[in-house]
Amino acid sequence: MAELDDRVWIGGIPVERMTASGWCRLMLDDWRSRRAGRGRPPKVVTTVNGQVVSMFASDPQFRDALLAADHVAPDGMSVVFASRLATEQPLPERVATTDWFHHAAKAASRHGMRFYILGATAEMNARALERIRILYPYLQLAGGRDGYFDRADIGRVAQEIAATRPDILWIGVGNPEQLMLAHRFRTLIPSLTWVRTCGGLFDFLSGLRTRAPEAVQAMGLEWAWRAALEPRRLGWRYATTNVNAILAMARDTPRRSHG
Repeated sequence: MAELDDRVWIGGIPVERMTASGWCRLMLDDWRSRRAGRGRPPKVVTTVNGQVVSMFASDPQFRDALLAADHVAPDGMSVVFASRLATEQPLPERVATTDWFHHAAKAASRHGMRFYILGATAEMNARALERIRILYPYLQLAGGRDGYFDRADIGRVAQEIAATRPDILWIGVGNPEQLMLAHRFRTLIPSLTWVRTCGGLFDFLSGLRTRAPEAVQAMGLEWAWRAALEPRRLGWRYATTNVNAILAMARDTPRRSHG
């Protein structure tokens, strides 16, 4: 992970103090180092929001996997708000994956980086690929596939992906599984610079789901917007994880904060 002074501890999780453009610079710097043969092994880059804080507090295996990640970005406004209470040097902004993907795609288009997207159904994955090609015609897309495969076949799937020689592998199959897979894939696909977890990104890229209005996002209430649209799927999840996350952040953030 980054140097200690570049992180804020939220709910026991070290979150990097970086802007969206800073994350793009880091991605490009790591990619250049890998191409020059002087980079370290592929990195696992993931994110934290209220749900992740809740899972981190209750799932020891997930906790270990998250702490083993190389970089953690703040995907939820609750994490940014907590950092403002924890330190005089808070997180500068939310770096939502659904937004940051577009920053990354623009940077990759300019420099010739190759993306591969793994996750969602075959139909949604194909639609996401099509949308990416329309938005970023100069982006090199190595390929994509759905996330519905037998986990015993991970070696075969890794070989298929490795044959396309991607630089960035985007994995969107939901936590905790996507983080566990990220650690596995980084050891199996030698061309990679990053394995980047991305949750429901492909649902948004495919058009299956839409973002909340910007004002709602700024207030940290995008979760409420999503719950209102899909109460059966998300209502109970948010009701429980939000409470757990608040308790975890209140318990662990002040004690572990730096800055």
